[in-house]
Amino acid sequence: MSENYILYGGELSYFTRKLEAALIFYGADFEFRAKNNDNREQLEMRSGTHQVPVLQTPENWLIADSTPIMTLLDNRFPNRSMFPEGRLGVLVHLLEEYFDEWIARTMVHYRWHYPNSAEFAANRMAAGNPEAAARVLTWGPKACRATGTDSQRQRQAAEDEYVRILETMEKQLTLSPYLLGGRPTALDCVVLGGLRAHTNMDPDPKIIVANYPRVVDWAEASADNWSGQGDLCDFDSPTLFGQFILEEMAQTYQPYALANKAALRVGAKAFHAEIYAEQVSYLCRPYIERSRQMLESRINNQLTISERDSVLSWLNHHQLNSFNNDWLQKNDLI
Repeated sequence: MSENYILYGGELSYFTRKLEAALIFYGADFEFRAKNNDNREQLEMRSGTHQVPVLQTPENWLIADSTPIMTLLDNRFPNRSMFPEGRLGVLVHLLEEYFDEWIARTMVHYRWHYPNSAEFAANRMAAGNPEAAARVLTWGPKACRATGTDSQRQRQAAEDEYVRILETMEKQLTLSPYLLGGRPTALDCVVLGGLRAHTNMDPDPKIIVANYPRVVDWAEASADNWSGQGDLCDFDSPTLFGQFILEEMAQTYQPYALANKAALRVGAKAFHAEIYAEQVSYLCRPYIERSRQMLESRINNQLTISERDSVLSWLNHHQLNSFNNDWLQKNDLI
């Protein structure tokens, strides 16, 4: 049996490049293959999804969804795991969630609201096929509407938020080689996925990212140079970058996740949430709730009782109650 993994996806795919970063950090033997018309039918049939990435394992499994895939790979590469054990694993998972389910919308905005970036991405995705590129271009604006960046206020707020992230990353990378200390985690993987697939790839956001030379060097070269050693921050003392993201989450992702959950509960197809002092319309996304439940499961099933109590108190302190089951029950949101 071959020991190689095969990563199927696209070079402009946020989550494909996230998983690619993880495979590099694991030190796994893997091959990157584009999902295309030749392999599409079999990949979708066997993985059960049209989405990428799909990972083919040495056992010839075809599996999807980057976070569960990384949990599997953590067990196979325990000395290079992307999710630490205990409370620190909750911190990593929580910060990863913000980039997975919230900042992804900023990537969609940058790509499809700027004509040069939209044309660049559509042509690259379509491998130069004009008809396929035209179809991709019609999808982009729909994705922007569904993820709440239709108004000028939301577009500007999303960009301002991402610039704050870049500014804080630039500072953090003067203090440590990775965002939570001396070794990478799932947080680094998803941030690298965004840079490599979107903001340091598409022409318009790339101009912005160029203002942060340490971030550019990290994305293009230095992040991959991990020796396999290094320590992470303490759960109770996150890095500058970790603390910054926790503060951002409370203002944006928290109300969004709670409103999405409440809408799903009553069977709605869309919902409104107040983001940046504006009522914004979003399509309901069942996966966001499943993702929230994965983190909740980590809290409930992978921690000791004292660790769990500590984490729940910590979530309340940071105003991130959407991941606190006790709070949700009390407020009749479950």
